[in-house]
Formats: sequence, C-alpha cells, structure tokens
Amino acid sequence: MAPTPTKSKGITVRSPILKQGDVLIASVQASLTDTDLIQLRNELLSDVQKYRALGVIVDVTLLDVMDSFSARTLRDMAHAVTLLGAEAIVVGIQPDVAFAMVQLGLQLQGAVTALDLDEGLDMLKRQRVVRRTRNGK
Repeated sequence: MAPTPTKSKGITVRSPILKQGDVLIASVQASLTDTDLIQLRNELLSDVQKYRALGVIVDVTLLDVMDSFSARTLRDMAHAVTLLGAEAIVVGIQPDVAFAMVQLGLQLQGAVTALDLDEGLDMLKRQRVVRRTRNGK
C-alpha cells in the first residue's frame, strides 16, 4: 500500500493507507487537491479489494477545511467501500470544519462518522458483533 503523494506548498506529503488486521486506515495528512483526493479514493478502493478488508476508516483529523468536492468525494468513497462489502467510517472532522460544512450545506449523506480513530475502530468492532449475531456465529 503505497502512500498517496500530496503537494503542499511545493512539498510532497503522503496520505498513507495502513492495514490493521482486516481494517484499512487512510490518514489524510494535509489538504488534498481534487486530483489527490481522486487518487486516494482509487487506491483505497483497490486496497479494499486486494486485502479483502472488512472495514475502512478515513481519518480527516488534520483537515482544517473541506470544500464541496472533498465532501462529495468522501461521501462517494464511503458508499463505494460499502458496495465492495466493507464498512466505511469517516473520523476526525474538526468542530470548525463541521460548523462550516453545516453553514455551506455540505453533507456526507449516508456516510458513517465518528469523533476520532478510537471511536471509529470501536464502531467497526460493534458492527461485527451485530453481524455475527445475525448470522448465528
């Protein structure tokens, strides 16, 4: 899983996709360009299939701004992950970013969100327990 390169003021920054068991964690390290977001989406979806991931967390803790394209891409990424059979959770939206999103009418419709990475991982664990209970395992 090669990190996604990002250019910020002439410096290349990486958005790593880490594998922890059957969970992939994509950590957005800086504000991404539209092209970088699309590349991250494509790599993440490829990795879901490649590693047969059951859960995906997209950590946006370090983002201090989210425009309409970013919000739409995150929402679509989460939906595509779900279509591949994995659970998707966006974590770490900062309070100021959340407020700005509300003011601008930006939504992550259908995307599950959590306060931080720990809560996102806990949510994935709980969802697995529910799934196993339903399947009688």
